Amino acid sequence: MTALPPDPNLKLILGSGSPRRRELIGQLGLVAHDVRAPDIDEDVRAGEKPRDYVNRIALEKARTVSIADDEVVLCADTTVALGRRIMGKPEDASQAGQFLRAMSGRRHQVITALAVRREERMWQRDVVSQVKMKALSDREIGWYLATGDWQGKAGGYGIQGPASAFIPWIGGSFHAVMGLPLPETAALLTAAGLPVMEIAP
Repeated sequence: MTALPPDPNLKLILGSGSPRRRELIGQLGLVAHDVRAPDIDEDVRAGEKPRDYVNRIALEKARTVSIADDEVVLCADTTVALGRRIMGKPEDASQAGQFLRAMSGRRHQVITALAVRREERMWQRDVVSQVKMKALSDREIGWYLATGDWQGKAGGYGIQGPASAFIPWIGGSFHAVMGLPLPETAALLTAAGLPVMEIAP
């Protein structure tokens, strides 16, 4: 969609309760005027592919958040895919352990989709990263689960925490694996007219 001219009066609304995303937008010199995490059905549809799924969820989040005319909402969704298997946020430690065992010694994809809305205009991008997880022992999995770091994270791990010791290689965007690819986020917000990386007068 066509980019809009910059408007210094626009306010950024973060459509996510993720502290990681709040921290990452700060690296662009931005502070969210408000946080409005949408409550939507994130169930996977029958036969839905991982990339289609994550883009649909990001769009639905952006459509759901209520915004004023002087607000821009940024929503994102991240999922982990092993082949066509979608591994979202585990329900408990047992499921997190199942995810880790499935990814042990293999490559998987981390897909983060972005959706930015201003009034009825929408901008969207996704970023696909390849991630290699080393072969994990039962001891390592047990140790990681005991940290509790798996909670609320797609695939049952967070690359910026203790699980970083399990990841010898990434092809793609580190920040996208964290949950918010910064160059793409800056481009979408700029297209929506929100000044990014501006020097204060």
